[in-house]
Amino acid sequence: MVNANFIPTGLTDEQVKHRYRSGLHNNVNLPNSRSYRDILLETVFTFINGVFFSIFMLLVSLGRYSDGAIVIAVLFSAVMVSVCQEIWAKRKLDKVALLTRPRSLVMRNGQECTLDPREIVQGDVLHLVAGEQMIVDGELLQGQIEVDESLLTGESDAIVKKTGDRLLSGTFCVSGNGYYEAQQVGKETLAYRLASGARAVRQVYTPLQQQINLVIRIFILVAGFLWILVAIAVLSRTLSVADGVQKAAVISSLVPAGLYLSITLAYALGAVRMLDREILIQQANSVESLSHVEILCLDKTGTLTANQIEVHQFQEIRGDEERLSQILGVFAASATTQNATSEAIARYYLHPAQPVNGEVAFTSARKWSGCIFATGEIRGTYVLGAPDVLSRAIPLSEDIRETINLWTEQGYRVLLFAGSEAVVSLYDTPLESLRERENTPTIPPNLEPLGLVILGDRLRPGVLETLQEFQQAGVQLKIISGDYPQTVQAIARQVGLEGDLAMISGAELAQIEPHQWAEVAQNHTIFGRITPDQKAQLVKELRQKGIYVAMIGDGVNDVLSLKQANLGIAMESGSKATKAVADLVLLNDSFVSLPFALLEGQRIQNGIQDVLKLFIIRIFSFTLLILATGQVIGTFPLLNKHSALVTVLSVGIPTISLPIYAKPGRGQGGERVRSLFRFILPATLSVTLAGLIVYLGYLVTSVWRAVNQGGMVIVDNELLAIPRSALVTLLILCGLTLMLFLKPPTRFWVAVEPLSGDWRYTRVAVSLLGLYGLILAIAPVRKFFDLTLLSASDYAFIVAIVLLWIYLLRLTWRRKWLERFLGKFH
Repeated sequence: MVNANFIPTGLTDEQVKHRYRSGLHNNVNLPNSRSYRDILLETVFTFINGVFFSIFMLLVSLGRYSDGAIVIAVLFSAVMVSVCQEIWAKRKLDKVALLTRPRSLVMRNGQECTLDPREIVQGDVLHLVAGEQMIVDGELLQGQIEVDESLLTGESDAIVKKTGDRLLSGTFCVSGNGYYEAQQVGKETLAYRLASGARAVRQVYTPLQQQINLVIRIFILVAGFLWILVAIAVLSRTLSVADGVQKAAVISSLVPAGLYLSITLAYALGAVRMLDREILIQQANSVESLSHVEILCLDKTGTLTANQIEVHQFQEIRGDEERLSQILGVFAASATTQNATSEAIARYYLHPAQPVNGEVAFTSARKWSGCIFATGEIRGTYVLGAPDVLSRAIPLSEDIRETINLWTEQGYRVLLFAGSEAVVSLYDTPLESLRERENTPTIPPNLEPLGLVILGDRLRPGVLETLQEFQQAGVQLKIISGDYPQTVQAIARQVGLEGDLAMISGAELAQIEPHQWAEVAQNHTIFGRITPDQKAQLVKELRQKGIYVAMIGDGVNDVLSLKQANLGIAMESGSKATKAVADLVLLNDSFVSLPFALLEGQRIQNGIQDVLKLFIIRIFSFTLLILATGQVIGTFPLLNKHSALVTVLSVGIPTISLPIYAKPGRGQGGERVRSLFRFILPATLSVTLAGLIVYLGYLVTSVWRAVNQGGMVIVDNELLAIPRSALVTLLILCGLTLMLFLKPPTRFWVAVEPLSGDWRYTRVAVSLLGLYGLILAIAPVRKFFDLTLLSASDYAFIVAIVLLWIYLLRLTWRRKWLERFLGKFH
């Protein structure tokens, strides 16, 4: 039997040095977040990056070094933005982990000292007091403590540990006092193994990213088809190698590298904005991902609640309320062994402590505590504990029992406070003999019930308002916890969930056939006594039903479910393993920023949707122009520099500004698709038709002039200079005008999109038009882009064509001519 008064001396300095040299130490790098290698692999080696790099290599092999430089510059910029943003997030998270690293009380050479966890070796004896965290695995050598294992199991109830019991890293001592021996250190600890297991690469693409990847792949196929046609023409000698190279370079511009850069910049800007709101972005797409969430799953302990109890109410039974609150406050403040309950009461009733003449400390086995005050302002004997235990010695009326049952059914914890002004012993022996602690604590007779202390889990600040906003946004909430279902249901009511909250326990889930899990996951809201594996399976079932799922957690027991979710969210106070696998981390455990993040994600999504429309119109109109002019006269309508200029002014620069200026708002998937097609099809066809009219019109005029001058008509770059310059001007004017239709500043521009009243898109379009004017006005720049300055009448004619195009396009959209021809989209 261990002597309760014996304090272990711990290891000597020589023993510590020997074990450290043998590798039996705790000095290992815990994986706080993704490694630099993981970030580089996930960001650099992607399919899209591979495509753009292949295009770069093709252009270099064709001798088009400047064209290749543009492609590689866009690719390098996008990759660098992504890598820098995620490295910045990693360093921020590692800094947070460093600042919150616990210190340990260790016995060395018979003296207690405070050490960094890295300095602990196998065989060290560590001192545990309330609030201390176990940072290695071991065995309790002496004492009795209560341990919070919620980070590992999700259960908030404290577990009693006695001499010889196993203690695990990542758990906390909530009450009691004891010493334990470090038996597993470093990579052998449970915390390290779990954290290492969480390091598997997890890359989830949002619907918007999947949509963009699909668009890019389609354009790659289109470009590939055109490249094949050019190759056939070169091999059949109907096209010279020089012309073939030039056309191949122009075709390469059909692959929208700028679209990739656009979404990268939008994500980076979102990450910066989120840090101001105390949200750390670890995966670049996580903010935009939040805007797609349909079901939000939440852990209870440490996520919805702060893993801390608070006094909800005090109901007096007998006596003056003010006097009772004073007694209860002094009782809680004076306890020499503090626990979560006494601390909560002491915070609720701020009263100074008094000397205690006798005390029984609370334990989970005893379920009550007591104090004797023989001197001071408060005198008497008082006890606080579970009503079912105290009622064995203290009679309770039927009304009191009904009140207790009522609060218990609502998920609250009820304690009975009883006492007497008489000073009596709390043990089998008289008060004078209390030094003999081997005596059994006993509830004194003749104590009277004084009041009921109603305790509940303290909700995190802002959680109620945040979850209400998610529900208003159409997001369904589910609470999955290791606690009892009734307790979880009570918390659900407190956070605003209403109606019939269907509830199921882990034991019931275990009896259900695997094919029924998906239905159960969808039809239930409250999941209690759920194991970590069950929690992950529930999230997986929801995802497999095509539902976009987010999971918020804090403990190691949440790691598997976070990895299964489309979007994993961790609390800053949570475990290292949880933060390592999460897509975003709530700094300071702040829930209040999540609604802002939801709006930011919608803003990013809407901005990229606008950019996507412009890109698709530009590329399809280019493709149709290439095919049409090749079919009619066998010429290529644009040079590579022309294509680059049109892309930069009508799509490239708007790519940066549109996601910044976009507004939040959520539309249904089907509505988004219909809106996309309604906008793209008429615009693409009409821009192509207007471009053909201008290009062919000026080409015929140029040929007619050449014939009148009596020269030989050769369709070369000189003859095509004016038609190409006219076409470039028209395409830029049309591209910039489309921005006004995207965000109509006035009712005149309302056709597909609703009136926004936002003039920022218009200002961008006017600024870019001015920039094009400068390019035309500055001769060296104009020459660099192979443009020819047209006459005033020519520009007036082109403007007239654009105005006619605006009128007909607006009429087509408003009258829905194309939809009537094709039939409505369903």
